[in-house]
Amino acid sequence: MYQKVVKPIIDFLLCILVIPVFILVFIVVAIAIKCCDGGPVFYNAPRIGKDGKLFTMYKFRTMKVNAPDIRLPDGSTYNSEDDPRVTRVGKILRSTSIDELPQLFNIISGKMSIIGPRPDTPDCLETYPEESKIFLTAKPGITGYNQAYFRNSSSLEEKLANDVYYAKNISFAFDVKIFFKTIVTVLKRENVYRSESAINDEEGDSK
Repeated sequence: MYQKVVKPIIDFLLCILVIPVFILVFIVVAIAIKCCDGGPVFYNAPRIGKDGKLFTMYKFRTMKVNAPDIRLPDGSTYNSEDDPRVTRVGKILRSTSIDELPQLFNIISGKMSIIGPRPDTPDCLETYPEESKIFLTAKPGITGYNQAYFRNSSSLEEKLANDVYYAKNISFAFDVKIFFKTIVTVLKRENVYRSESAINDEEGDSK
């Protein structure tokens, strides 16, 4: 009942309430991105949604136009503080998670939730072990269990395990706990990037 009825209603009502509050933020960020390099304001990213169906996830663009897709050996996206692909404005948006705000419109359209597994890129779909696909029964979220507690410090395998754990334990109390933990993590700017040691370990394991 909570996941199918109550949670979607809470998501929709909260988005309707907060979007007007963030309108000024949207305008300021849009102007900053345009002034930075003149490129598009938004990045429309294809992602894996509920039940494995693909959808377009909206984000503020943080990378340079036509930046190459760089992956770590485990298949996760390369994410480093000195990533040359990220613009000056993009670094600020990433560290504060403001780049994720356009996903509020994904929630209104019913494709995402406030709390849920962070959606992966389409190429990941074929790599999921069958027993792990239970996490696809939950709508992807702007934040989630893995994002709140580990953010970008976890490997793709660890993220998948955390997403499965969330899907098996969804409840109102768990979502509230994740919500407030996310606020603390963002304010402290914890685990914004994969540590250099983790990246080096991934590279070493691939050799």
